[in-house]
Amino acid sequence: MAGMDNNPRDQVPTKLLWVDLEMTGLDVDHDVILEVAAEVTDFNFVTSASFEACISRSDEVLGRMNDWSMAQHSSSGLVERIKHNGRDENEVKHELIGFINAQFKGAPAILAGNSIHNDRNFIKKGWPDVDALLHYRMLDVSAFKIIMQAKYAVFFEKKEVHRAFDDIRLQLLKCNII
Repeated sequence: MAGMDNNPRDQVPTKLLWVDLEMTGLDVDHDVILEVAAEVTDFNFVTSASFEACISRSDEVLGRMNDWSMAQHSSSGLVERIKHNGRDENEVKHELIGFINAQFKGAPAILAGNSIHNDRNFIKKGWPDVDALLHYRMLDVSAFKIIMQAKYAVFFEKKEVHRAFDDIRLQLLKCNII
């Protein structure tokens, strides 16, 4: 089709932006992002760059976590990491924007991950400048999990790490692609 190369959204992608967020819960209107990890891969799933940061949150915000999130993020060490090494949210957001811009050079990044739509909802609401850099299409590996279970009776055991970067690596391993 003539002119397709002029629109960056019509270009054939060469990379994926794997993202995982850890939040205080799953309610986009109530909860907030605690940690972000991003990994850029080609379609052979070779990593070319990665980014990881946790966000400083007050004791009040951390105290509003639901019971599951509090137990999980405490046992994983994320709560302590936030208290001692958490960074300003705007700083993290701007670094992530720089990371995406450097890796995708103006082309929209295809967001990839497990149940990535929920992470995308948090990005849309809290980080619209990041969302503006993303393609409207997403690669959700949970769709592959459903097909493998239903059609081939292949089941994947997921470790309950729930740390952003570890979860990305587990997604790639689960799909047997790294």
